[in-house]
Amino acid sequence: MQRYFLHTLLSFVLLLFLSCSTSCSNHSEKSKGKIAVVISTLNNPWFVVLGEAAVQRAEELGYEAVLFDSQNNPSKEQEHFDNLLSSGYKAVLFNPTDADGSAVNAKAAARAGVGVFCMDREINEPGACVTQILSDNYSGCIQLGQYFVKVMNGKGNYVEILGIVGDNNTWARSRGFHSVVDCYEDLHMLSQQTADFDQNKAMEVMESMMQANPNIDAVFCGNDAMAMGAYQAVLGAGKENHIKVFGFDGAEDCVNAIREGKVEATGMQFPKTMAITAAELADRWLRGERDLPKKLPVAVELVNGLNVSHYGHFGRLD
Repeated sequence: MQRYFLHTLLSFVLLLFLSCSTSCSNHSEKSKGKIAVVISTLNNPWFVVLGEAAVQRAEELGYEAVLFDSQNNPSKEQEHFDNLLSSGYKAVLFNPTDADGSAVNAKAAARAGVGVFCMDREINEPGACVTQILSDNYSGCIQLGQYFVKVMNGKGNYVEILGIVGDNNTWARSRGFHSVVDCYEDLHMLSQQTADFDQNKAMEVMESMMQANPNIDAVFCGNDAMAMGAYQAVLGAGKENHIKVFGFDGAEDCVNAIREGKVEATGMQFPKTMAITAAELADRWLRGERDLPKKLPVAVELVNGLNVSHYGHFGRLD
């Protein structure tokens, strides 16, 4: 009986020890705190990859990471910041909705001692964030513009579909493209309209453009979602063998369309690289490091029919 009692007691002590060890271990894993990942919209595969990669890397580094979708709505974004600033988050991996408007949220976080790390989209108050990790959109669209000129043999009529007017990326891409194309007097832009980086809107815009301008030879789109929308419109009009489509992002459907000869080219961005870099810089900052770069450009690579076999969904295959 005594032996049974001792055995039971030892088993209980061992179970208590294991329980404490597990509890302490779990507490230790969570002790690094919470990181918020605030994304402009999850209604676009590009931003889904950006957000999920940021969450994954933050969790690998030992943080509790929560993904917030601003739905391209500045008011929704502000709600997220009000929530996270009152909920003990230590850092924000941030993809803003608006270069000017989002600065207010970043400044509020900075005043609260919460580090903000911008991914892909910048804010116009760089002092409000620790760092900004951004695609080199301007240089990427210089490459795209050069290839556009080559494909068009330096002449023809084209239209441009812009992204969100309040997003600096929209204008960096457009300026990079035009810095090349505008040097060719036989290339004429017939129309320039916005479609908010949205595929369905781009299809409608392209349909309207073709009705107003029956002699379009090409369309340059500020992202791949709009390029695919434009292509649907071109296909619906039976002009897929005449109007050449150019995009920007590196989305899987657009890369596949290049592979199939439906789209001419895109600029490959690397959202996973930006997200991982943001999470790792946030970790360094939270561990006390303050000498971090204010801006980190990430190179964009031209993808066309000649090299598309080396590329997949937002990245290289090799």
